[in-house]
Amino acid sequence: MVTTDTVPVPELAPEAVEQWRAEEAELVELLGRAQRGVGGIAAFRLGPTPTVLVTDPGAVQHVLGRHPDRYVKRSHRARMLVGDGVLSATGEPWKRQRRLLQSQFTGTGMRRYEQRIAAAARRTAERWEGYRRSGETFDVGEEMRGFALDTVWRALTGLQLDDRTDAELRSVERVVAAMPTLPSNAADARDAVAEDLARIDAVAQAAIDAARTAADLPEPGVLRVLLDAAAEHPEYTDRLIRDELVTLLVAGHETTATTLTWLFLLLDRNPEARHADPQALVSETLRLYPSAWLLPRHAVEDDVIDGHRIAAGTDVLVCPYLTHRDPALWPEPERFDPARFAPGATRPAQLGAYLPFGLGARACLGTQFAVRETTALLELLLPLGPLEFRSRPEGAAYSITVRPNGPTPAAFRR
Repeated sequence: MVTTDTVPVPELAPEAVEQWRAEEAELVELLGRAQRGVGGIAAFRLGPTPTVLVTDPGAVQHVLGRHPDRYVKRSHRARMLVGDGVLSATGEPWKRQRRLLQSQFTGTGMRRYEQRIAAAARRTAERWEGYRRSGETFDVGEEMRGFALDTVWRALTGLQLDDRTDAELRSVERVVAAMPTLPSNAADARDAVAEDLARIDAVAQAAIDAARTAADLPEPGVLRVLLDAAAEHPEYTDRLIRDELVTLLVAGHETTATTLTWLFLLLDRNPEARHADPQALVSETLRLYPSAWLLPRHAVEDDVIDGHRIAAGTDVLVCPYLTHRDPALWPEPERFDPARFAPGATRPAQLGAYLPFGLGARACLGTQFAVRETTALLELLLPLGPLEFRSRPEGAAYSITVRPNGPTPAAFRR
């Protein structure tokens, strides 16, 4: 409830917004300007809907952790790809879908995937050992994509990723990369990537059909769990199972692949960090390049955040990318320093200060899986020796994830 002692959210000057538009800079530039110019709760307009940027840890916790019923997800920008999967679902369907999948990726549910993660990591490590012996150049981003996709495919289907499926699933990356430039009209956007969506649908349906008939797999994977759920819950049609499968493919490999690629790029610039604990390396990489760099929400009722009025109908943008680079929270925030996450290190105590996988009820359900697969791979790859990049991306591309905006060719240093 809004009381008389609240005040409006400080607003970024309109001319600053207009200048950003004229320069056609990335959205993150505008958000950074709002944070630097106004603070951890900042308002601006990009059209008729008022928008509030939230980067202050307390405000982040308020929006995502304490009041997810007041700040809800609306249509996810990836809905054309993931459909009604758990990433874009809302309300009661989301609660039901989340409950079913949660048990697969937490606690004892994770144990069934340990051997699959280890097998995918060994497969990549054997290939890298070959690169080390031959001295040939390879693309780190491509290698990390292949590892992450193989790992999540094993978790979903119980099978190693084969070359044909790997090639077909390139369509997922093409759709994700195209999203920032697609038409705003949903039908036009789907038409623009219709061929890739058809390929993805075909791969998903083939996997569903194979899972229905496979009786000899000792651990058939998440897809089998979804098919079993359909026996009791008629809402689990083949279409919804397809949506969940694609959601887990997108969320389960895109984020891991980009994190690992950034990590090797950071190690190239900071070779002294190579001997840090793998989990600390991953945590610091995720601070600089969080898996969920922007979390849009919509205020469905009037509220107050830290004394500031938030009117119903306001779009609220939680931005972990900027929270993680706030010098008031993280000294020398642009510096790659895995020691921040070493045992006994001092870090910000507020829950909203570090949220690479989101926060609260809608935090990424695959967090434990992602951390385990990245550390398992690094334990095998880092002892092989340092890499030398032949060229480096010029910067980052901001889409569903924050990706390097170019190829990453490298070879082992001799």
